[in-house]
Parts: sequence; structure tokens; C-alpha cells
Amino acid sequence: MTYAFTQDVPIDAAFYERITDGLGSQPPPGMIAHLAIERPEGGLRYIDVWESEADWNRFAEDRLHPVVHGLLAEIFGDTPLPEPERTPLPLVHAWVPGLARSRADDR
Repeated sequence: MTYAFTQDVPIDAAFYERITDGLGSQPPPGMIAHLAIERPEGGLRYIDVWESEADWNRFAEDRLHPVVHGLLAEIFGDTPLPEPERTPLPLVHAWVPGLARSRADDR
């Protein structure tokens, strides 16, 4: 089942670029779309759409967290920080080049 969410993160575009540099250019399996948007009040908002929550979890554990935790350790040391809350979104439709996705596809 398609998994979509939004997540507000307290980082700027420069820090985000360090994350994406660490991740490399190969999109992860199961990712349909990822947007990173600057928030007027500061920080970034992610809007993600994945083939499944399992695909997201696999990417987060295998690729994302090792990169992010390494970068955060440079700032905060070994003190673990809580992950920003993700808010699931009830996907109605996703339209990206080469792929159209809607709720009906999950039924």
C-alpha cells in the first residue's frame, strides 16, 4: 500500500545538501517522490510518497539514518536526538513524470 507523509525537520538547505551528498544520486527502491521545501519560519518540510511503508523503513534504516546520524554526531556528539515526527498523509493521487498513482491503485 502506498505510503505518503510529511515531516518538518530543523535543518537548513546547506545541511540538507550534506545529507543528499552522503546518500548519493541513486534513488532508493520504492521511492515515488521526495520534496524538500523551505518553511518560512525556518527548517525544511519533506513530502514523501513511497510504494510502501516497508520501502520507506528499509531506506531510512539502511541508507538515511547512517548518513544523518553521522552528520548530527559532528554537532551534538554521541547524544541521540529524537527523530522529527512524521505525519502520514492519505494519498489521493500522485502525478509524476512517467508515473501516475492514485488510491485506486492500492485497492
